[in-house]
Amino acid sequence: MNIAIAGASGRAGSEITKELSRRGHAVTAIARNPEKIAALPNVTPIKGDVLDQDGLAKLWAGHDVAVSSIHFLASDALKLIGAAKDSKVGRYLVVGGAGSLEVAPGVKLVATPNFPAQYKAEAEAGSTFLDLLRQEKDLNWTFISPSALFVEGERTGKFRLGTDQLLADANGKSWITFADYAIALADEIERPAHPKQRFTVGY
Repeated sequence: MNIAIAGASGRAGSEITKELSRRGHAVTAIARNPEKIAALPNVTPIKGDVLDQDGLAKLWAGHDVAVSSIHFLASDALKLIGAAKDSKVGRYLVVGGAGSLEVAPGVKLVATPNFPAQYKAEAEAGSTFLDLLRQEKDLNWTFISPSALFVEGERTGKFRLGTDQLLADANGKSWITFADYAIALADEIERPAHPKQRFTVGY
């Protein structure tokens, strides 16, 4: 497939780019500084600005799938959603956050007392992004939330999927590596299972 990724030089974006390249997809890797994108088979680095809705729509146009892998506070959800719609791309996948996941019925992780203050604004912006997507009638979107800890680490291929509830392992730790998250996202591109839905991935 032809897949365009905005934020391809970031920690999550670079692993997603690597995973899609490994699977033989043609990837347009968009970043402010495309020289930071690793040279990989089937990957074309290109300069782009996520705050330029028209420019991004043109870069995404003609692709089967567009992926946003961008910090919420460094972007504008309305412009990203608008670019996805304007581009007429078949599917739009968003690298989400964990803050909007529920830890109890109706209780989001971001609203819990121990949620780190330095991540709160980013998490709340991600929650708003998800709310905006849920109002979209025509866009074929999927929002993929990582677990609470989104970290560097090995590619194991062994993880669980969930819906709106935070996943945790047997020790109560909620985490996923960028590499394993990238597998889950690539799997969703190849075998769509969550149209117009959010899902989460964790150990």
